[in-house]
Order: sequence, then C-alpha cells, then structure tokens
Amino acid sequence: MRFSSLTDRIRGDRVAAWDIHFAAWAAKGRGEDVIVLSVGDPDFDTPAPVRDAAIAALHAGDTHYTPIPGRPELRAALARDFTRRTGLTAEPENVLVCAGAQNGLFNATLCLVEAGDEVLVPEPMYLTYEACVRASGAALAAVAPPSATLRLDPAALAAAVTPRTRAIFLATPANPTGIVMSMEELEAVAELARRHDLWVVADEVYASLTFDRPHVSIATLPGMAERTVTINSLSKSHAMTGWRAGWVVAPAPLVAHMGTLALCMLYGLPGFVQQAALVAVEQGDEAVAAMREGYRRRRDIALEALGSVPGLRCLKPEAGMFMLVDVRGTGLPTMDFAWRLFRETGVSVLDAGAFGPAAAGCVRLSFAVGEAELAEACRRIAAFVTGLA
Repeated sequence: MRFSSLTDRIRGDRVAAWDIHFAAWAAKGRGEDVIVLSVGDPDFDTPAPVRDAAIAALHAGDTHYTPIPGRPELRAALARDFTRRTGLTAEPENVLVCAGAQNGLFNATLCLVEAGDEVLVPEPMYLTYEACVRASGAALAAVAPPSATLRLDPAALAAAVTPRTRAIFLATPANPTGIVMSMEELEAVAELARRHDLWVVADEVYASLTFDRPHVSIATLPGMAERTVTINSLSKSHAMTGWRAGWVVAPAPLVAHMGTLALCMLYGLPGFVQQAALVAVEQGDEAVAAMREGYRRRRDIALEALGSVPGLRCLKPEAGMFMLVDVRGTGLPTMDFAWRLFRETGVSVLDAGAFGPAAAGCVRLSFAVGEAELAEACRRIAAFVTGLA
C-alpha cells in the first residue's frame, strides 16, 4: 500500500531522538530504578482551583461541542491577559484556542507557508519545528549560532533571507537552551521582518519562567503586531501538559483562517478543559511564581552539582526547565554518552544534537523532577563521568 509524501516529510532524526526517552519510560513502568530527565513534563500538580473547575464543569454536563475558535469568555480573558503582559491591544477575535502550543504551531504553519516557501529558524530549535514546516511543503533553513554561546547571530539570520523566505520562527525563552532573547536580538529580527515583509511566529511557552533576563514579546516592537503570531499554552506555566490547553494571538484575518483549519483538525477544545483554562488565566501569576522559583532552585542544584565536573561544561539557562551540558570533554560521542548513562545509571537525557548541529556534543537534561531526585540524578551523572576518566 502507498502512503503520501507527507509521511516522508515529517520523519527524520529529530523524531528518532525520543527513542531513549521511550526506553526510559518503559523501564520506569517495569519498576526499574530510573530517573527521567529526558522530557519537560512538570512534576508539579495542576493548581487545585484549576482542577476543581474542570471537575465542576464535568459534573454540570459540560461535555458537548464548543465554538471552534474557543469560548468567547476564554478568548476574552486571553486577550486581556495578552494586553496586560504586553501593553498591546488585543481583542477576542485576535485569539484562537487550540489543543496546546503544538497544535497552534502546526495550524499557523499551514496557514502561513506552502510549497516553494522558506522558513528561517535559529538553531538549536525545538524538535517538532522541522516537521511542522515540512508538512506544509515549505523548506526550513536553519540558522547556526556562535558555538560558544548558542545565541542568535543576527548577521547569519540576515544572510539567510532569500526571495523565497516568508517567515521566521523563534522561541524565546528557548527550548533546549533556556536562552531569553535580548532586546537587541529581537530588534534585529524585527528589522528583517519589516524590511522583507516576513511573518514572525514567536513560541513563548516559557515566557513566564524566566530567571535572569525579563521576557519581551517581539510583537511589542514597532510594526510587529500586524506580522507576529504569538503562541502560548498553560502546559509549563501551570503544569498542565496533559490538558492540551494552548492559544494563538495574531491578526484577526489570520485567526479567522486558522479557525477554518481548526474546524477540520480539532473541532473545538473540550468545554471542561476550557473552563479549567479560564480559571488558570484569571488566577494571575501566583501559581506561576511558585513554579518559576522551583525551577530556579533546580537549575542552581544542577549547576552546582555538574558545573565543576571535569569533562562537562554546563550552559547556564536563563529560563525554563532544561539545561544543555556539553559532554565532548568525556571523549564519548553524545548518543553513546546518553545511552551508556541510561544503561549504567538509570538516568535518561536527550542527545541535543537532535535540536540541530549547533547543539551537537551536548545533552539536554530536564528539571521536571523533584529537588531530591534531581540531586540524585546529578550525583549519578557526575559519578558516571568520573568513572570514564
């Protein structure tokens, strides 16, 4: 039997990178002594008022179809929240509710680019960006950063623009690096977008989890609101990964097109999930602040435990729940390092080379476990590396 060419376009090494994580979860399910640092699924509980809202909605029979772009009250709350955070005026028609940020990213990509177009994405990039772009038929052009810092290289980004370029995808704060883009970096991207009439798709899922540098939405820069698609979700900020509650803020004509696509790819997020999301958004920053400080403490635990281990070089994250660790000093290829670490210590990390050649030689570890468990994982990693020497 034949399959469409789409199946080839969405495959690749970035998808295969998850194999070690799946192996770790299988081992954990068998009761083995495994510490999973290979995924960003928060160990925090979803705040109780959010859970209670969903339960109450279920008991009230909120199990029927909902408006395709999202319930009006949730879209209005998200628009108000966006205005509060950015100072930009947003209305409900600028908001589309979707099944997590990933669903919003896929929908936006299909509505913005197509075969013959090109999308610029700074490396390292999140694993699914490439498949989303290629699913649309467009080509992805990765833009390499300086190897020492992994920050955006504005000159390289400008040099990558061609007559086929239609959009720039960026994530700030970034997964896997934890880098928060500076105002100077954002202005460089904005200048290119205005000069070449490009869309900017801004993944801001970790915007509320910054430690050292405040997050700035690129949509707030002059001339950018009308060409920016801002993607966000409650997955990380409120420990709601399994709820699949995300949204997009964009110019109203684009949101209308995305709503048409959502009609045939989602047909509306469940009502009880939307009621929970409404409570989460209206709660404000109290729950988020507690999680942010928790991740900051975990980052510091990992840095202290691994920062002085010979053979390792930690790249200090400015936000989020991940840290890159350069393991080239151990003499092991990165994938071999990850698999040996897992088999010999039970700690799973990802080969960060899957996020692009710029991250080759690094592994990505997550802070999505408790402080004691993270400290034990770091102890095992340090002992493993010391044993190699």
